Amino acid sequence: MRKDVRILLVGEPKVGKTSLIMSLVSEEFPQVVPYRAEEITIPADVTPERVPTHIVDYSEAEQTDEQLFQEIAKANVICIVYSVNNKKSIEKVTSHWIPLITENTDKDSRVPLILVGNKSDLVEHSSMETILPIMNQYSEIETCVECSAKNLKNISELFYYAQKAVLHPTGPLYCPEKKDMKPLCVKALTRIFKVSDLDNDGILNDNELNFFQRTCFNTPLESQALEDVKNVVRRNLSDGVSDNGLTLKGFLFLHTLFIQRGRHETTWTVLRRFGYDDDLELNQDYLFPPLKIPPDCTTELNHNAYLFLQSVFDKHDKDRDCALSPEELKDLFDVFPYMPWGPDVNNTVCTNDQGWITYQGYLSQWTLTTYLDVQRCLEYLGYLGYSIIAEQESQAAGITVTRDKKIDLQKKQTQRSVFRCNVFGDVGSGKSGFLQAFLGTNLMRQNMIREEHRSYYAISTTYVYGQEKYLLLHEVFPDFDYLSDADLACDIVCLVYDVSNPYSFEYCAKVFKQYFMDSKIPCMMIATKSDLPEIKQLYGCSPLEFCRRHKMPPPQSFTCNTADAPSRDIYTKLTTMAMYPHVSQADLKSSTFWLKASVGATVFVVLGFAMYRVLLKPR
Repeated sequence: MRKDVRILLVGEPKVGKTSLIMSLVSEEFPQVVPYRAEEITIPADVTPERVPTHIVDYSEAEQTDEQLFQEIAKANVICIVYSVNNKKSIEKVTSHWIPLITENTDKDSRVPLILVGNKSDLVEHSSMETILPIMNQYSEIETCVECSAKNLKNISELFYYAQKAVLHPTGPLYCPEKKDMKPLCVKALTRIFKVSDLDNDGILNDNELNFFQRTCFNTPLESQALEDVKNVVRRNLSDGVSDNGLTLKGFLFLHTLFIQRGRHETTWTVLRRFGYDDDLELNQDYLFPPLKIPPDCTTELNHNAYLFLQSVFDKHDKDRDCALSPEELKDLFDVFPYMPWGPDVNNTVCTNDQGWITYQGYLSQWTLTTYLDVQRCLEYLGYLGYSIIAEQESQAAGITVTRDKKIDLQKKQTQRSVFRCNVFGDVGSGKSGFLQAFLGTNLMRQNMIREEHRSYYAISTTYVYGQEKYLLLHEVFPDFDYLSDADLACDIVCLVYDVSNPYSFEYCAKVFKQYFMDSKIPCMMIATKSDLPEIKQLYGCSPLEFCRRHKMPPPQSFTCNTADAPSRDIYTKLTTMAMYPHVSQADLKSSTFWLKASVGATVFVVLGFAMYRVLLKPR
């Protein structure tokens, strides 16, 4: 909501503009009235909406046209004052003042107008008959108030309506000609309904309505009040209530009713609570709350954020198959202004046999987004209503910023859950196959992936000493002349060469020597396509000797040309090395070290799967 409101009073001379301001301030009619009142500021604590309000007077005798135009441009709302006993001042509203204001305001940002009929104490009749056609003709006119500066009639109301026209404008919400809400308002309220429909059954039950009421207005609805609301909808709409809950049609009808009855501040309170600005767009401050990330720190989702995302998955996994079909995924992202996940995501995370993103794959993709582009993650969580449903101050409360990696190295331990492995290798060395194998995709299935749906990332979970961790693989484009900081920043380096190509290893050796030989980042050599006959590498020394000289573990044989899902052992090793970069190379070569890590992983996978099946039963 705006931090302050600026009200400008204009109109013909002698209609009582200055008297209205002075009567408001002194609460009595002034005996001596100057040409023009000085600008006054009403403090926030004495205004109904708790917003500072500046009231500006205009005098033709004291001000130039240029000064008037400047004031019109600065005003948030303009009160056009006329005298109810002076027909000429009423005619000037349409012949002079409205055209003048239109000419001097931005066409895209309409300034609300209030028509003010002063000196109602001098006549017994109302001017409304004359004014109503004008109100119908100009949509920018919010309302009309008849008042009297002399006997203080409707003075406070006048300035309240002016303030309300700025803070809770009707224009963006409602079309008087069609007697219905505008499309943008319907779109925003539809998103709010879907976010608030916690079980995704298409109705807001009593618990959901109470949560919504408490979220927006800090007070629950009594059971009788809830019934009264539903009865109002039932009387006016045949399909507004279903199974004793409010449908989307009923929800939209209620807000139309609020607006029609002049209670549009209720609708604005709801819209603003769910992040909308005056143009009914999601506020940038809502979507992108401040989050400080020091150098050498990474970003991860915390426990509360994962719980929220799990609830969103459960809400949309209607057939309870632990995967999201294309229709279910589309329904999940219906609260977004665009589809955030493209077809490449299905080749970035684990999918089922139908190619649908699994529960694990869904959480993995969120983990990937948080790690690579935390601002995008904050935006996505904002669309889903994280801060509202999880009752947090902002989406930033769902993010953990890890400590500096240098501290992890000093303390020889880490609390991080996500580890990045950059995969280097020459063209055709098997990098893409290595990434896809991590997702359980063998060579036959990989050959079915369309080129435009390829992904240069793969992320899934591994288990090290019984701890679940995410390993994020990134395939680096093999351009030796240019490697960016992002290509080099990682927790472990994977150097991939093709055992059947005698020239493949040379690239790995060059990359290692130029970029990683003097680095503290652990490196592992992967000998891919191990199902093919091994050919001697045309390099100064063999890959095994190279690794021995540079104190690296020996090359790890790997193939994705398997009947079933490829082995995951190598990925556990990579995660372990990333978690324990301080472990000596002698330990890394020890079979006992790897046995402890992999046995812990196997036990945890079995237990974890059993526990997950137990947790799914209530679903």
